[in-house]
Amino acid sequence: MKYVFLFLPAIGWGLMPLFVAGVKKSSIYNQIVGSVLGAFIFAAIVTAILRPAFDATTFLLAMLAGALWTIGQVGQYVGYANIGVSETMPISTGLQLIGVPLVGVIIFGEWSSPQAKLFGFLGIIALVVGVIFTSLTDEGTSEGNKKNQVSTLIILVLTTLGYISSSSIPKVLKGSGVMIFLGETVGMIIAVFIYLLATKHLDALKDKKSYQVIPAGLVYAVAAISYIISVKDNGVNLAFVMSQLCVVISTLGGMIFLHEAKTKKGYIYTGIGLALIVVGAILTSIF
Repeated sequence: MKYVFLFLPAIGWGLMPLFVAGVKKSSIYNQIVGSVLGAFIFAAIVTAILRPAFDATTFLLAMLAGALWTIGQVGQYVGYANIGVSETMPISTGLQLIGVPLVGVIIFGEWSSPQAKLFGFLGIIALVVGVIFTSLTDEGTSEGNKKNQVSTLIILVLTTLGYISSSSIPKVLKGSGVMIFLGETVGMIIAVFIYLLATKHLDALKDKKSYQVIPAGLVYAVAAISYIISVKDNGVNLAFVMSQLCVVISTLGGMIFLHEAKTKKGYIYTGIGLALIVVGAILTSIF
């Protein structure tokens, strides 16, 4: 069963950007509100059914993880709006693939043997190179002519630190995965409210487009609970790296369903990049 939870996050997080982008003319504020509401609704329902044991310390740390996730997710939504799903996801994924496994190795002592370290770091190299290939822009296409790519990259780099922290915290938490995820969603709601208040966009709470994004939050929630369970069963390193195969689904989905155009060369680069990402994920999960 642990292998089911190993792959569910990749499927859910890969489909989530497509659900979000499918709500036409929705703003970043609509997207983050709808995503968080969907996640909270799912967590509340599952918690009411299963009634997991409650631990205050774990719940508070989970809230912190949720708040940090919000920072990363807002950055990702900025990327969707500025450079598209098929370019944002590989960049965001690559930054996380560098950070989270290193946290697992340095802080949690994973990849303990020399052989594991060798294959693990070879895998990370393959993953990073693959992400570079998939994120190469095409001159003459809409993504290649974006003038705000540099600023978007800076935003992604800074906000991805929130993702890295959020993805690593579940490793130290003890207790029910359902209770942990409920705590995360409460942290998300608080962080989103502060974000809307600071940016003076509280009107997003009344906009119907925010509620049209709720299905994306439900998809995210299934993946997130699966990830929490997978971290406990498979370790933060393996669980995280395998979850990031979501980049394959979201990148292909962006091109096929969202019609994000690339040149012939761009499609070749993307294909090579995705293949390297798969190889890298396999290498990092051998040991």
